[in-house]
Amino acid sequence: MRWVLYPVAALLALAILGLATLAAVSLFAWPNLPSLDSLTDYRPRVPLRVYTADGHLLGEFGEERRDVVRIAEVPSVLKHAILAAEDERFYEHAGVDPVGIARAALANLTSGGRGQGASTITMQVARNFFLTREKTYNRKLYEILLALKIEHELSKDQILELYINQIYLGQRAYGFAAAARAYYAKTLDALTLPEAAMLAGLPKAPSAFNPIVNPARATVRQQYVLRRMLEAGFIGRDAFEEALAVATPTRSQRDTHVARAQQDNGIHGEYVAEMARQIAVEQFGDQAYELGIRIVTTITRKDQEAAYAALRKGVLDYDRRHGYRGPEAFVDLPQSGVSDERLDEALSDINDHDDLLAALVLQASPKAVTVYRRGEEITISGNGLRFAAPMLAEKAPQTRRIRRGAIIRIRDTGDKTWEIAQLPEVQAALVSVDPKDGAVRALVGGFDFARTKFNHATQGQRQPGSSFKPFIYSAALERGYGPGHVVADDPLYFPAGVTGSQAWEPKNYDGKFAGQMTVRDALTRSRNLVSIRLLQDITPVFAQDYVGRFGFDPAKHPPYLTMALGAGSVTPWEMASGYAVFANGGFRIDPYVVKEIYDGNGRLVARTDPPVAGQSAPRVLDPRNAWLMDSMMQDVMRRGTAARSRSLKRNDLAGKTGTTNDYLDAWFCGYNPDVVAITWVGYSQPRNLGRGETGGAAALPIWINYMSKALEGSPEAQRPRPDGLVQIQAGDGSRMDYQYAEYEPPEPPLAPDWLRNMFASDDQGPALEAPEEAIPPTPIPLSRPIPAAQAPAPVEDRMPVPIRR
Repeated sequence: MRWVLYPVAALLALAILGLATLAAVSLFAWPNLPSLDSLTDYRPRVPLRVYTADGHLLGEFGEERRDVVRIAEVPSVLKHAILAAEDERFYEHAGVDPVGIARAALANLTSGGRGQGASTITMQVARNFFLTREKTYNRKLYEILLALKIEHELSKDQILELYINQIYLGQRAYGFAAAARAYYAKTLDALTLPEAAMLAGLPKAPSAFNPIVNPARATVRQQYVLRRMLEAGFIGRDAFEEALAVATPTRSQRDTHVARAQQDNGIHGEYVAEMARQIAVEQFGDQAYELGIRIVTTITRKDQEAAYAALRKGVLDYDRRHGYRGPEAFVDLPQSGVSDERLDEALSDINDHDDLLAALVLQASPKAVTVYRRGEEITISGNGLRFAAPMLAEKAPQTRRIRRGAIIRIRDTGDKTWEIAQLPEVQAALVSVDPKDGAVRALVGGFDFARTKFNHATQGQRQPGSSFKPFIYSAALERGYGPGHVVADDPLYFPAGVTGSQAWEPKNYDGKFAGQMTVRDALTRSRNLVSIRLLQDITPVFAQDYVGRFGFDPAKHPPYLTMALGAGSVTPWEMASGYAVFANGGFRIDPYVVKEIYDGNGRLVARTDPPVAGQSAPRVLDPRNAWLMDSMMQDVMRRGTAARSRSLKRNDLAGKTGTTNDYLDAWFCGYNPDVVAITWVGYSQPRNLGRGETGGAAALPIWINYMSKALEGSPEAQRPRPDGLVQIQAGDGSRMDYQYAEYEPPEPPLAPDWLRNMFASDDQGPALEAPEEAIPPTPIPLSRPIPAAQAPAPVEDRMPVPIRR
């Protein structure tokens, strides 16, 4: 019996010695423990977030995704799941759980290692804030001491709140609120019991138990948490059985896939979010990514989604008109015995782009193509092959033919049918603003932000072509022209001696000449020769200065006659600002995209206070000029180059098409009193869009599709005619029109008595022959004489290459 007491006494002595050593070490270590200021004044790294004006998330920037929540906002099902998984006795111990330590020690002695650490939630908070994750006894001692200190200074709910907000849970998500968004696209209060159990199982090993990366291992951990919740009495048997029934790898993979799809199909405001990010960094430096700053933009979800859909459709329609170019790449595949892992690896570096999905061709013939994608084989046939049919034929070039090993794009057309598609090479941009104050309603800077970050809406300096003509015509109105004046649409020729370079003989788009026509008809039909004559008469120097009032940089519009054809340089953003002057009746506004900025505590730190048309915005255009230009551009929509816009069935639309030389750029700029929208189509590195790809063919359809949504439910708004206009007969006699009262032509001289008496009564007898010298002079013509073959001397020694409508 005595021999049994010897081991017990030895163990007791070792325990006493260990406790004494621990006490001594603790006595010296306690004063060196770090301050808990980072806990008591908790300031986590919260990412910069960008929102629409109506509260929808556009973008998030920062290394750590985090949504800070208060403990009262955490649902009990998630609290219980966390406690069951990590620290069931959290509310009972003082930061260190002796029962847990004993259990872990026994397990480690049995296994001969240090597999279990018995860390409480408080100890994990201490480690996450102050220590590393290395498994050493020295680090463990400090962890225990810090846990005791934390428990002494903070309440249990405060500690649990820190843990819920700080812990890393994979997918760049820090804290359970961010993880709920990352894995399930939900808020905490929307989590189900199985989802809460899945998230609660992540802290132990976020990468190993990630349900997106490893659904099988994640489900094993999820089932363990559910059992622990049952054993701890947090849930009943029925709830446990119901949750366990859906805790399967297949369900886990499906749920997280649905969540990721929801996130991928969110609002496509990447270009707007990037603009807001740059503004935040300018204001706050790199700390902008950590301070929890929230930026509210002027974008609305309805307009942004409409703009994205319209631009995407317009670009894809253009791309289909120009044919299928062939597969994106090829990989070598043996004829048989290829594993799914090998196929997945071949597609691993190929990103999807919205609904244009990457797929690997397994079999191909003119009648059917079978592709592989994410463990699934998809067969495409019938109409789904029509677009790519030329590259399925035997005579197709081998380097462009669809064959086994080709990487192509496919798109779901609905009803479980697919089609072969391709990534467009052409780019486009759309910017929409409120003409009253410049608030940007929608902005898309390119076909796909993931492919190019270059924002064509704000950075793309391109020639505007005929979409710039309204500014020249507006300048002509200020110099005495009216819509009813007649100008010659006849040939012009400028010899090399006049241009200072090569001879220039400008043409109209159709190569024809219409002779005498009114200014209104010339703009409606976009006649180049009339525009040149107008600019020639008012002088390019005057026009260059004049366009500055619309917000354009005069230096980018050299004073040559080619300015009449849009040979300068503009961005869609600048065009939106310019056309807004016509839309709002003559006031200069500046587009802006950031409405408000809030700090991490929700305090407003910045707000845009824009000038408003009719109130604080400067007037830069005579209201009569704005009204007349609006009237002429409405004719462009009704019977001119933008006549297809009549499909919108509105009478308050105005605008102008634009196409540059060699079809390098296609524009449509249009508006009503409530919305100005600019669309552009072209290649990032300018090249020919293809014959017939004018502003009316390539850019106008995007504008129409956007405006059909932007103006949905909006009543027509007509602008009243301002004072100071008089009605006159158009020079060609076709209609009555308006012009400035001060430029009204003088009344013709009265006829002599003999001529008036001749028509006074039928009883006057036979008409008398008028003497030649008494014939009244020819009435003053409404048109202004403009020489046909004389141009002002160029400012520089060379005239730019002319462009046409």
